[in-house]
Amino acid sequence: MDLGLDGRVVLVTGASGDIGSAIARMFAEEGALVAAGWHSDEGRARAVVDAITQAGGKGTTVRIDQRDRDSAQAAARQVERELGDIAVLFANAVVWPTWTPETWDTLTDGFTANVTGTLAMIDAVLPGMRAAGWGRLVVISSDVVDQPMPAGVAYPAAKGALETAVKVLATREARHGVLTNVVRPGFTLTDRALTAPRFGQEAVDAEGAKTPTGRICTPEDVASAVAYLGSAANGHVNGEVLSVAGGRHLTR
Repeated sequence: MDLGLDGRVVLVTGASGDIGSAIARMFAEEGALVAAGWHSDEGRARAVVDAITQAGGKGTTVRIDQRDRDSAQAAARQVERELGDIAVLFANAVVWPTWTPETWDTLTDGFTANVTGTLAMIDAVLPGMRAAGWGRLVVISSDVVDQPMPAGVAYPAAKGALETAVKVLATREARHGVLTNVVRPGFTLTDRALTAPRFGQEAVDAEGAKTPTGRICTPEDVASAVAYLGSAANGHVNGEVLSVAGGRHLTR
């Protein structure tokens, strides 16, 4: 299937992580020009872009601070100067929950950065998409919205808020040719998040055994879903929350 991404500019925030980097590479494989957003690990974002250029594609890196609206605006303008008008945004950057008891400061910081930071990035790219009459917004969520984890309130609450915001955006922006959707990964095997060391290999295996597909999610699984929702091949999917969890929610 031709996804209609050839020559389109895609901004992937959080591209230095495992999921973000997989998505950046997949968009590039489809012919998109990719901006790899990063906050604290420029080296990994640069490695993603180097791999893209070595494969014959084109990309750039851009620093984005989720806590600073001006940073989102500056990042969007930089991408436009270097690659062209942004046609697709994959809002993937997050401030991760703490694994220690939550404080008021960590709660408010995590919620604010994850919600208003994502909305600030969307606000930075929307005018260009409206002007072009075409755009795709894809926001990452998590199945912790339905299955809260004991790490704290901020992260699942933020993801729930973003899912609601996406429904509003989908209703408002489709008339401008901009489709907005959510991808909700399940428990995902990533090296960056140290999935197996953090939770234990037994827990990873057990979660996979409870999933109808017999395994847990990979970054490439998420990337495939995002690439479709963020493409011209998606002409009418709007305001949806797509679970990428192998049907795990069906067995809970």
